[in-house]
Amino acid sequence: MNMNSIYKKKLVFSILTCFLAFTLLSTTPKAMANIVSKEQLKNVGYYTSWSAYSNFTPDKIDATKLTHINYAFANVNEELKITLGDSYIDPSNIKKLNELKKINPNLKILISVGGWSWSDKFSDAALTDKSRTIFANSCVDFIKKYGFDGIDIDWEFPVSGGPPTNKYRKEDKQNFTLLLKAIREKLDIQCKKDGKHYLLTIAGGAGSMGIDNVELWNIHRYLDFANIMTYDMHGTWDKYTDFNAPLYGGNSPNYVKSSVDTAVKSWINAGFPKEKIVMGIPFFGKQYNMVNVWNNGLYQTFNGGLSLSYADIVSKYLNKQGFIRYYHSEYMVPWLYNGTTFISYEDEESIGHKAEYIKLNGLGGA
Repeated sequence: MNMNSIYKKKLVFSILTCFLAFTLLSTTPKAMANIVSKEQLKNVGYYTSWSAYSNFTPDKIDATKLTHINYAFANVNEELKITLGDSYIDPSNIKKLNELKKINPNLKILISVGGWSWSDKFSDAALTDKSRTIFANSCVDFIKKYGFDGIDIDWEFPVSGGPPTNKYRKEDKQNFTLLLKAIREKLDIQCKKDGKHYLLTIAGGAGSMGIDNVELWNIHRYLDFANIMTYDMHGTWDKYTDFNAPLYGGNSPNYVKSSVDTAVKSWINAGFPKEKIVMGIPFFGKQYNMVNVWNNGLYQTFNGGLSLSYADIVSKYLNKQGFIRYYHSEYMVPWLYNGTTFISYEDEESIGHKAEYIKLNGLGGA
């Protein structure tokens, strides 16, 4: 990747992050009744270890408007302990993330554990008192060794779902609560020793697997907040083109008719405090190929596709190659279409609506 590409990626990340932060912190009188205070609003970003292989290293992150960065991902080994996910690149990335905190003293860095690819050991780790203690102790050891401010548990998913290689059990639902309790207790012990608070968060599913199979009414007492994965609601696994993260929805011809609003309300109705909900906003898009020409490509059959970084969308597709931007005024998301290719993505307008939704509904941030 040349320096111009690196600059574009950094610039795009900075523009979107700053825009989101500005919108979150710009409070209208209508929002004052519900809004979490500006000091409490979170602006959380995920940084993936493999980004460094494209020369987008942590030192290139503009973190001035971020409150938290989750470093993804750590793995869980056969001993049910947290371990580096990439022993080659992780030490350098972690060092640069810690240097980023020196420049931004209010920034918190968490290690995100698991994710889609590495959730296969969570069911075993949560199974017994002994296994939970082993895992919880390793959480403390890991953050102390590498200078993290907390742990983000990204179990995809308890009870069912995730990759076919995942191990899961029906008792995962209760065991997940017990695992979080064990981690919180171990972190609290370390908090007293160090005189600082260590964070515990989760990445939670937006669909039924993240709601029905987790004791949302119970786990919140152990968490500082939860990052809801309100994206990947539609993709190339569907029959028709659709939106990655529609704010509202309901008329999609696809089997799953998901929206950000539906997910957030489901979490709240399940007993999770709204002020601890951090809405996930994707800085990536979904591309569908060989799309039918009707309806400007929306809800049409297609043949294959892929995910796109926002930097690629801006540099290769936006106002290029015959792509026209369309906007769904009801679902509040844009898309691009050029007669054959459909791209679902986010832009300043859709992010602005999501930020306003966060404020009006008293959520914890994005």
